[in-house]
Amino acid sequence: MCKLCWVLLLGALLVIGAMAYRFIVAGEITVAEDGRQSLLLEVDERNLVLAEMRMFLSAAQQIIQAASEGDAETVARAAREVGGAAQQAVPGSLMKKLPLEFKKLGFDTHRKFDQLAMDAEAFGDTSVSLKQLSELMQNCVACHEVYRVDAIPAR
Repeated sequence: MCKLCWVLLLGALLVIGAMAYRFIVAGEITVAEDGRQSLLLEVDERNLVLAEMRMFLSAAQQIIQAASEGDAETVARAAREVGGAAQQAVPGSLMKKLPLEFKKLGFDTHRKFDQLAMDAEAFGDTSVSLKQLSELMQNCVACHEVYRVDAIPAR
């Protein structure tokens, strides 16, 4: 192959690599005044992320309530509502703005809710559900310790 072809191929690979890094790993963040990483999002994107967090919190409350009553069916239903199927609503334009570690926490949280739902259905032991919820909530604490979600200032 000619030298020009190799140079063009190398250039294309560098561009693709840079785009992949930007889209998959880096995200759009700055350091906030409180020391956490600030995710800079459009108002609608910020609202979507915050709504998802409120759904996690609501599901956690429903799971605690149902588990305290020994109601494994309701535990499973509440967990499933915020499991993996719920993350399908997140647009790609938003995903590219989120750093890899934030995405990992989010995907893991959805996966853990799915596991909690499956175990509640399979075993019916709500004490196990509460233990799983406690472990799952560590993702929430870790995320809120490191990140905050800010709207891009109006221009």
